[in-house]
This record gives sequence, C-alpha cells and structure tokens, in this order.
Amino acid sequence: MTCLSFFQVMSINCSLWQDNSMSVKHFAFTKFSEVTEQCWLLFSLILLMFLASLTGNALIALAIWTNPVLHSPMYFFLANLSLLEIGYTCSVIPKMLQSLASEARGISREGCATQMFFFALFGISECYLLAAMAFDRYTAICSPLHYATRMSHGVCVHLAMVSWGVGCIVGLGQTNYIFSLDFCGPCEIDHFFCDLPPILALACGDTSHNEAAVFVVATLCISSPFLLITASYGRILAAVLIMSSSEGRRKALSTCSSHLLVVTLFYGSASVSYLRPKSSHSPGVDKLLALFYTVVTSMLNPIIYSLRNKEVKTALWRTLGKKKL
Repeated sequence: MTCLSFFQVMSINCSLWQDNSMSVKHFAFTKFSEVTEQCWLLFSLILLMFLASLTGNALIALAIWTNPVLHSPMYFFLANLSLLEIGYTCSVIPKMLQSLASEARGISREGCATQMFFFALFGISECYLLAAMAFDRYTAICSPLHYATRMSHGVCVHLAMVSWGVGCIVGLGQTNYIFSLDFCGPCEIDHFFCDLPPILALACGDTSHNEAAVFVVATLCISSPFLLITASYGRILAAVLIMSSSEGRRKALSTCSSHLLVVTLFYGSASVSYLRPKSSHSPGVDKLLALFYTVVTSMLNPIIYSLRNKEVKTALWRTLGKKKL
C-alpha cells in the first residue's frame, strides 16, 4: 500500500467512525498551564525555535541543491534530512502553537489520525535515513576505491526512497491500527500532539495487546537502523585506528562527528520516549522529551552541520548572496 492510498483508507475509516455513535469523534489537548503568562512565554520560545528550525533546514537544502560542489552522496542525504526535519516539525508545532495562543485546543478524530500519520512518516523515515548516511560514511572511509560505484546517484536515490517508503508504510499501518479502536472518553489527550501512547490511553477496554504491538514496531524501527549505524561506525573506528596518517584520521573523524552528534540526539530522545517501560512514563516527562525531539533537535541539526562543515558554510554564504570572509 502506498502513501497515495492513505487518504482513501482514511476516508473509509472516517465513515466507519461516524457510523459508530459510541466512539469519540473529537479530542482536545490538555492545557500547558493555567497561568496565561507562562503559556505566552512558552509560545514565544517554541515559535522562535520553530522559525529557526524551518529557516536553517530550508537554507541547507537550498544551498545543497543550488551549489554543484555539494552534489555528492553525503550532501544528498543531508538535503533529505533537512526536508524530513521540516516535515517533522510542521506536522506537530503549528497545532501546538495554536493551542498555546488560544482556547482552540480541539482536534477532530480525522485530524488527529492525519497528524499521527505524518509524524510517524517523518520520524521513522529519519531513523532509516540516518542509517543510510552512516553506510555512506562507512563506504567512503573503509572502501574509498569502490565508493563511486557503490554510492552512485542511483543507489543514493534508492536508499532515500526506501527510507521514505518504510516511514510511509509503518506510519500508515500504525495509524490505521490505532484508529480502528473505539474511544469511549474522556476525550482529552494528555499531550500536545497525537502521539501513540496518549491516544492508546483513551481507547476502550484492555489495550495491553495493542500497546505490545506498538512497542514491538517501535523497537524494530528504532533498533534495526541503530544497529546498522553502530556496526558502520564500529568498522569506521577500526579503519581510523590503523591509519598511518594523523591528517587522514583527523579528516575521517571530522566528517563523521556531525552525523554522530545528530544520531545521539535523535536516537537518545526517541529511545527514552518509546522504549522505556510503561511504568516509568509520566505526562510531564513525556511532554518535555517530545518538545526536545520535535523542536530542539530539529533546530540544532542545521547548526551542527553548518558549524562543523566548511563546505556547507561556504554554500550557505553563497546562497545568502555573500562572499565568505
């Protein structure tokens, strides 16, 4: 099933939801705070980080596509990562800002399902894209003579398509699985977006089997690409340690450090959010973690890659119409 069929499936499900009078048709997000000043302060901070994330990721994608010197596999994946980050934040933050700035905290069941789908699509795609980026670095450092053939443009496009495709399929499956359940109330989501655990908590009856299925899928989607990343960097480290040239070691580690930092931020927050035991979950901690991996990491990624990479910095200056000093 492709992403294009998502809306057909959702329209069928929506008619089923409307026929089921016992099931909740609308949800509402909980308030961040009863103190108006705190809500406006949080609104201002999140809006600034959101705009910084959008601007930074858009500039990096534009700089890569408009500068021929950056038309290489590493930067091709980086441009895809920037697009994923833009979609990732846009699927969650606008609704969050609306909830903070007004009393319009409601969301329809169909709107909640759509938000969940796109959040899962972009988040899971990023997991696999980061693994593709690690494989690219492994091939460049450990098999430099075969790099041009193993990481041709066609191979890179296929790896990116697989990343986006897996995200689409898993997101579609998870969304349909969750919203095939009945929701008897209360209709208040103890979160600021339609994430899997808080939505499952509103379902009728025993959801232990559903929670176990969601946990298994999350484990596979987070752990399998992370194991590939770990294996890639294990081989890279072994290759770097036997290099005779200190300059070669420095250059190899420099090209990998930015990606490793991004992987640590993304997988660290995702693992703590979705792979820790249910008994250790608390709404307050879950919201703070969600703010981190939806807003903060997306804002930091362009900074990390631009500060650590001279070619990206030079391309950004050219995109902005300035000469590098």
